[in-house]
Amino acid sequence: MKKTFFLLLMITSLEGFSQIVAPQPSPSVSINQTVGLSEVTLKYSRPAMRGRVVMGNLVPYNAIWRTGANANSTFTVNTAFEFGGTTIEAGTYAVFTKPAPNQWEVFLYRKNDNWGAPAVWDPSLVVATATVSPQQTERTMTSFSMNINEITLNGAHLEIHWENTLLAVPFSVPTDQMVMNSIEKTLNATPTANDYYTAAVYLLSADKDLKQALSYMDTAMAQIEKPAFWQLRQQSLLFAKAGMVKKAIAAAEASLAGALEANNMDYVKMNTDSLAEWRK
Repeated sequence: MKKTFFLLLMITSLEGFSQIVAPQPSPSVSINQTVGLSEVTLKYSRPAMRGRVVMGNLVPYNAIWRTGANANSTFTVNTAFEFGGTTIEAGTYAVFTKPAPNQWEVFLYRKNDNWGAPAVWDPSLVVATATVSPQQTERTMTSFSMNINEITLNGAHLEIHWENTLLAVPFSVPTDQMVMNSIEKTLNATPTANDYYTAAVYLLSADKDLKQALSYMDTAMAQIEKPAFWQLRQQSLLFAKAGMVKKAIAAAEASLAGALEANNMDYVKMNTDSLAEWRK
C-alpha cells in the first residue's frame, strides 16, 4: 500500500512539472552568409499571412513597422559596410521599416534588444536609412521572409519579401580594399606560388590590372611543378581576357586533358565550351 501511494505521488509530481511543447506561430530564422570577406548574419521571426491582407492592413503604411515578429529582426556584419550611402562600423543593428505604397524607408537602428518597435522612436539611434521602391511579385510569399541575395565580391542585397511585395536593399562591404591590402602585405613578405596564383585570380575576377595579373600568374605557374587543371583553367581565362587567344587555347587544352584524367565533367564542359568559342 505504501509503495503504491509513493508511486502515485511521484507520477503526480512529475506531471506537475510537465510542459506542453508546441510550434511557435512565427518561427525564428538565422541566416549566415559570406559576402566577399565579410560575414553577414540575419536573425528574425516569420509571421504568416493566414488569410489576412498584409500590406496597408496588417502592415500599416506610413508608420514604423517592426519588420517581422517577436524580438527585433537584426542585421549583423563583422566588418565596416555601407548601407543607404552611409558607412557603418561592424556590429549588430535592428531592422525597422516605414512602408508606403510606392516607397519604403529601411532603417538600421543601434538599439537592437526591443520587443517589436521601440515605444519611443529615437532618431539619434538610426545609423543608416535606405529609401527603396517596392517591387510587385507574381508569387505570393505567405510567410514573411528576409534574405541575402544578389551576392557579388563587394556587396549584396538585403531582401524583404511578404505577400506580393519585395524590397531589395543594396549594401556593400570593403572586399577590394581588404584583398588589395592582403596582396600587398603577403607579396612583400615571403610569398608562395599559391599566393601569386590567388592574387592573379582575384585581379581577374575583379577585372583589375590584367598586366599585373598576368605577371602574378606567370610567377605562380613557373613555381608549380605540375599545374592542376583548375589552375590552368584560370590561366586560360586570364589569357583570353587579355586578348592572348593562342595562349588561352593552349592553357584550356591542358586544363581539358587534366579534367578528363580526373573525370571532372564540369571542367570538361567549361573547357570544351571555351575552346569552341576561342577557336572561331
